[in-house]
Amino acid sequence: MASHTNFRLHAFVWLALATTAFSLSPKFYDKVCPQALPAIKKIVQAAVHRERRMGASLLRLHFHDCFVNGCDGSLLLDSTSTMDSEKNARGNFNSVRGFEVVDQIKAEVDRVCGRPVVSCADILAVAARDSVVALGGPSWKVRLGRRDSTTASRTLADTVLPSASMDLPALINNFKNQGLNQRDLVALSGGHTIGLSQCSIFRNRIYNATNIDPAFAKERRETCPRVGGNTNLASLDPTPARFDTAYFKNLVKKRGLLTSDQALFNGGSTDKLVETYSLNPDAFWDDFAKSMIKMGNIKPLTGKQGQIRVNCRKVN
Repeated sequence: MASHTNFRLHAFVWLALATTAFSLSPKFYDKVCPQALPAIKKIVQAAVHRERRMGASLLRLHFHDCFVNGCDGSLLLDSTSTMDSEKNARGNFNSVRGFEVVDQIKAEVDRVCGRPVVSCADILAVAARDSVVALGGPSWKVRLGRRDSTTASRTLADTVLPSASMDLPALINNFKNQGLNQRDLVALSGGHTIGLSQCSIFRNRIYNATNIDPAFAKERRETCPRVGGNTNLASLDPTPARFDTAYFKNLVKKRGLLTSDQALFNGGSTDKLVETYSLNPDAFWDDFAKSMIKMGNIKPLTGKQGQIRVNCRKVN
C-alpha cells in the first residue's frame, strides 16, 4: 500500500514538474540568458525611434503570428519549394512588415547569449510589448518559453486572420475560435490606436458606408481616390504614433477607419466597452495588457516541440 501511495506521489510530482517545465513563464530566460530581454528592448526602441510606425508593425507581427496555428513564429518563414509562406496570405501580403528588425534582434540576442537559445516566436512576443511601451503604452510581463514551428500555412492564414471588412458577429466568432472573448476583441482592436492602413483596405468604407461621419469620409477621400492610390496611407486614429485612447474616441464619433473598427461601436454588444475605454485610459491599458498575455498563450510549442531557429526566416 505504502509503495503504491509512494508511486502515486512520485507520479504527481513528475506531472507537476512536467507541467511547469512546459508552460510559459516570464522568468524563462532569467538563468539561461539574462541579457536577452534588454537586448530586444534596445533594438526595438532604436527601430521605433527611427520610424514610429515600426512599433505598430511589430505589434501586428505578433498578432498575425498567434492567430495562425498559435504563437510559433510561423509567419516569419519565407516560402520554399514545398511551403507557401504566410507572408503571402491575403491579410499579410504587402502589408506585414518589420522582418528586418526581427532579423536584427535575432542576431543580437544570439550574440549576447552566445548561442541560439531565444526562439523567434518569443522575440515577436517581447518586441510587441516593447513597441507598445516605446509608443507610450502599458507594459506587461511577457510569458516566455515558446519554440518555433518547422512549417507554415498560407491556406490557414487566409482562413483564420480577421478581415478589415468583418462585421461584429464575424469578429466575435473569429476571436472565439482563438479562445478570446468580446473583451479581448475590443481591447486588442485598440492596438489600432497606433499605425496606418492602406487605401485599398478602407476605400469601400469611406465611399459606401452609412455609419460614418461625413466630414471624416470626405477628408479620407482626399488621399484615397475611387480608383488608384491603393498603397496611400491613412492613420488608424488621429495620433498614430502614440498609444492612447483616441481610437475609441474616434469610434464613438463614427470615425473608425476600417469597417471592422466601426463594427465595435455600431449599436451592438461591444458599444458599452468602447465607451468605457474612450473615457478611461487605465481600464483600456489594464485590459489590453491582460488580453495580450492571453493571446500570447494561444497554442505555443514548448518543451521538445518545434525548434529554436537559427534564422527566423527558415527552418534549421
